[in-house]
Amino acid sequence: MLRNYFKIAFRNLWRHKIFSLINIMGLAVGMTAGFLIFLYVRFELSYDSFHSRSERIYRIVADLKTPTDIIHESLAPWGVPPNLKNDFPEVASFVRVTRANKVMVRKEAAEFQEGSILWADSSFFNVFDFGLLAGNPQTALKEPFSVVLSETAAKKYFGKESPIGQTLQIEEDGYPVKVTGIMKDIPENSQIKGDIVMSLTTMVKLWDPKMDNNWGGYGAYGYLLLKPGADPGALERKLPAFLEKHTGAAMKQSQVYTTLLLEPLRDVYLHSTRDGQKKGNITNVCIFSIIAIFIMLIACFNFINLTTARSAERAREVGVRKVVGAERAQLTKQFIGESVIICLISFSLAVLLGWMLLPLFNQLAGKTISQSIFEHTGYLGILLLSAIGIGILAGLYPALVLSSFKPVTVLKGRFSTGTHGILLRKVLVVSQFAIAIGLIVSTIIVYNQMNYMRNRDLGFNKDQILVMDTQGAPSRYAFKEALSRISGVKSTAMSLSIPGGVNSQAYSEVENFKGELQAGSLDLYYVDFDFINQFKIKIVAGRAFSEQFKTDTLQAMIINETAVKMFGYSSPEQAIGKRFSQWESKGVIIGVMKDFHFRSLQEPIKPLSMRISPRNDQFVSVEVSSADLQNTIAAIEKKWKELIPGRSFNYYFLDEFFDRQYRSEERFGKLFLNFASLAIFISCLGLLGLVSYSTVQRAKEIGVRKVMGASVSNIVTLLSKDFLKLIIIAAVIAFPVVWFAMNKWLQDFAYRVTVSWWYFLIAGVLAILIALFTIGIQAIKTAIANPVKSLRTE
Repeated sequence: MLRNYFKIAFRNLWRHKIFSLINIMGLAVGMTAGFLIFLYVRFELSYDSFHSRSERIYRIVADLKTPTDIIHESLAPWGVPPNLKNDFPEVASFVRVTRANKVMVRKEAAEFQEGSILWADSSFFNVFDFGLLAGNPQTALKEPFSVVLSETAAKKYFGKESPIGQTLQIEEDGYPVKVTGIMKDIPENSQIKGDIVMSLTTMVKLWDPKMDNNWGGYGAYGYLLLKPGADPGALERKLPAFLEKHTGAAMKQSQVYTTLLLEPLRDVYLHSTRDGQKKGNITNVCIFSIIAIFIMLIACFNFINLTTARSAERAREVGVRKVVGAERAQLTKQFIGESVIICLISFSLAVLLGWMLLPLFNQLAGKTISQSIFEHTGYLGILLLSAIGIGILAGLYPALVLSSFKPVTVLKGRFSTGTHGILLRKVLVVSQFAIAIGLIVSTIIVYNQMNYMRNRDLGFNKDQILVMDTQGAPSRYAFKEALSRISGVKSTAMSLSIPGGVNSQAYSEVENFKGELQAGSLDLYYVDFDFINQFKIKIVAGRAFSEQFKTDTLQAMIINETAVKMFGYSSPEQAIGKRFSQWESKGVIIGVMKDFHFRSLQEPIKPLSMRISPRNDQFVSVEVSSADLQNTIAAIEKKWKELIPGRSFNYYFLDEFFDRQYRSEERFGKLFLNFASLAIFISCLGLLGLVSYSTVQRAKEIGVRKVMGASVSNIVTLLSKDFLKLIIIAAVIAFPVVWFAMNKWLQDFAYRVTVSWWYFLIAGVLAILIALFTIGIQAIKTAIANPVKSLRTE
């Protein structure tokens, strides 16, 4: 009997090749997309989960309340973690981790400018599970000038030779550091990333011997490992008294009051909104999860529609089998079995497609979600069970409908699946296209937001600007001067900060509209006299820095329009000549610059100050001509090697660097577009199934109309209008839901597009055109068919 079921199942699949192909491919594509999205969501949710004690690790963060605003800081003061360990028994351990932007590392004659270096306390390998392949985790980072290399870094510097006990040199002064350990490469799903980990005691010895009692410097991420059973909420409530004890007087004097908070390590990546390292987005994870569910639902809906559309063709088969003694239960099992077989074939294709598409998916996601789908055998098993479940559930309704046909009725040629079946199929199509239309609108909004961010006027010039980091090399001024004599160089400037990069914040006191010195935190750019002209930043009041005024070097400040408003002035002109005090420097405001976006468009423009400070300049920015660019860069590199020979030549273009901030959003947009297109494609298959079913059911009616003189366009219109009504109903359902959801998504952006009515109009028109095309394929085929065939009586 079972063999017979399989034979009939494959015979029917082969007899109806097109329907079978649509069914199998629709399910395969749906399962592939759903599985890949599942891997992405699982990966995003898995950040830092590989640490065995991750549920007891907390990041220390701070809210700094000034008289004007609150700064949400992701770093902790240097002195807080070690003193928390000393004062509270519930703290088992602590670790401070800071990342070096660029460090020169030498091995004999070879030089490398490393940008993936961490400085960490000796407890680094005790708090976190970054496994050591060689070395003692207790002592590897204990002594000054000790360093641990990743497997990749070890091969890079020492090849097959054992690095343990060998020496590297760091910084221009060539400080010798001893390799004390080799660790596994840090996993992709870790917020803390680096190929080289240096002992923080090295930093203490070289630059800051009083680091453990530094309560004002925010230079490192601080992490606490709590003892088992410790209550983080109770500990957090003790922190105000802790701060008052150690730094209460300093807070009162500076008028900056700190509140310490604890963030669970597992929540930081997706949920923390604080400034700092690039994080994930829980909203995007939820959106992709919903899309995966939608795609799987659409695939199931298609199966029901397409299988039911074939019920008319198999009705006589059912009638004959019932006449010869087949029971309803047997027929039900057979038809459910057929749907399960289709799902298993689809599962096999989904595994093949997933294996083939995973490298491309990793590329689109911008990270290695998985090396191979076969490393997730448990998840493949879940997908297999899901495929069988889909086969049973999706095949249940058609099986019951087909097995319920009365043999006398169907053998006479009079049969129908009933109004309930028609209603269900229409509901499924409405659901599919509500999802599809929603995704079309969402795609349009996502694309427009990305386009808006790329093309918005940032308020400064970033085109053809080449940036180099001299890391404070003594000859940097001579290098800048030499560049101005290269023919392809239009202008040069120096600064400590670059738009789109990291900049410092400075506690400042500025005379407000009442004539009082008002404390506040200002972002600070140290620049030279050429910076404002180089970046074409507009001065709206007062003047720019000028070498003609000797006091500009020490006693002048320029602020932006946002800072003007913060200190209560109604116009930029009113701020000119007002006093300021900032980091031991005092003077007056000489100019107000127009607001420009020196941070991402996801953040509002913040109060900004600029000052001249030659000793702090680090970056050389060069505006170059687009003509003969290759030779210009070669000439710049030649001057670099002549004047800054101790450092490797590295550069980037500012426009590319600034746009890099939006890569995660652009990747989200590309992934969204691809999966939305898949959902729309699968929805069209479902619509094709319903059209096919309708044309079979109305074959005699269409034949009569053609005999009576109906044209092809009349028949196409007849078959299309009912489906277009379903599309309109789907649009009415989808539009308000999408309007609400996308407005919420846009809240993540400080500067964003508005959700305009024409987005919905375009989506509606596109949905109708897609539906008309899908319907037209089958409708035209039916309309041009010979009516004699449909009117013939058997």
